[in-house]
Amino acid sequence: MRADRYSRTVAWLKVALPIAALAILSTLFLLSRDNNSETAIPFADKEIQERMRDQQVTGPFFSGTTADGDQISFSAVKLTTPGGLSGANEAEQVLLRAELSSGTRVLITSAKAQVDIAADRATLQGGVEVTTSTGYRLKTTLLTSLLTSLEIEAPNAVTGEGPIGKLDAGSMTMSLPQKGGGAQLLFTNGVKLIYNPN
Repeated sequence: MRADRYSRTVAWLKVALPIAALAILSTLFLLSRDNNSETAIPFADKEIQERMRDQQVTGPFFSGTTADGDQISFSAVKLTTPGGLSGANEAEQVLLRAELSSGTRVLITSAKAQVDIAADRATLQGGVEVTTSTGYRLKTTLLTSLLTSLEIEAPNAVTGEGPIGKLDAGSMTMSLPQKGGGAQLLFTNGVKLIYNPN
């Protein structure tokens, strides 16, 4: 009698438990909330729209060597082309490096830049710093540079220091006047130098 009751209970549970499990799963699906994707990822739509509107490259880098053997490279954290307009590239956290055949090294950094690759020109702005291996460390607000050769112009005020002391100038240019020679810095428009013989 007891074995009969046990067998019937087991047989009944074999049917009842799967039905109960299905009922619970159905209830979960019926009562689940509708997931709002905008609430779950509030920035996703905006980011996707920006990427679709503005072509974007993360970590761009390009370099080349001039006919005189000078190596010039350009890199940035991000490069965008607003509206997909050709020649209207905007770069962030820019690094421009020149390794000259004479042995001189020039390093230029800025917060942002407008880059026109077709015109071979970059306009750097936002905390522009120029550092050379010859001992110059200069700061300015705006600087234009070629991308394939060392031709730099800072039309605004330049401040900094060099091997001979501290200096201020209204503008500055940097170029390579002689093949295989070192970079030549020319300060103009009211140059003030505090000479430091050390």
